[in-house]
Amino acid sequence: MPRLILFNKPYGVICQFTPEGGYKSLGDFIPLPGFYPAGRLDADSEGLVLLTDDGKLQHRISDPEHKLPKLYWVQVEGTPDEAALDKLRRGVALRHFRTMPAQVRAMNEPASLWPRTPAIRFRKNIPTSWIELMLTEGKNRQVRHMTAAVSLPTLRLIRQTIGTYSLDDMVPGEWRFSEYAAAVK
Repeated sequence: MPRLILFNKPYGVICQFTPEGGYKSLGDFIPLPGFYPAGRLDADSEGLVLLTDDGKLQHRISDPEHKLPKLYWVQVEGTPDEAALDKLRRGVALRHFRTMPAQVRAMNEPASLWPRTPAIRFRKNIPTSWIELMLTEGKNRQVRHMTAAVSLPTLRLIRQTIGTYSLDDMVPGEWRFSEYAAAVK
């Protein structure tokens, strides 16, 4: 039976098992051979990464054709208005493609938020805000490109859920095995 790991990837960690470019890697946290990430988060992003020891399951989770929803908490520079949120909801034209419509809403800073090291940049005269963004696609740095396209640069990006899997109360660097859910069969 395939095994599945849920991992709360800290900021500054790359989604591979071999360290590179001075970054920590998955191998610094998960001491098990034979597991591979099903999808990725860039080093500047935090949150849920799923890893499995089964190639078919890895493909099922990461293949855009299966459209597993991914929920992100995004701290942005500025304050989103309804026009910006509506653009995200309809899909945004980026350089090489148009994003699919997203579910998005303004939110308060998450109560369960952990401090990030290093802290995000702070500008005295520019407020920051949080949005919750759900996508069913996942191109490289897509959330960052989407928020920039509506003049809300991303300062902090945390993936909270993938399909039925969630960070819940996991702290950065923590991992655990999960049951193989029907949502990704």
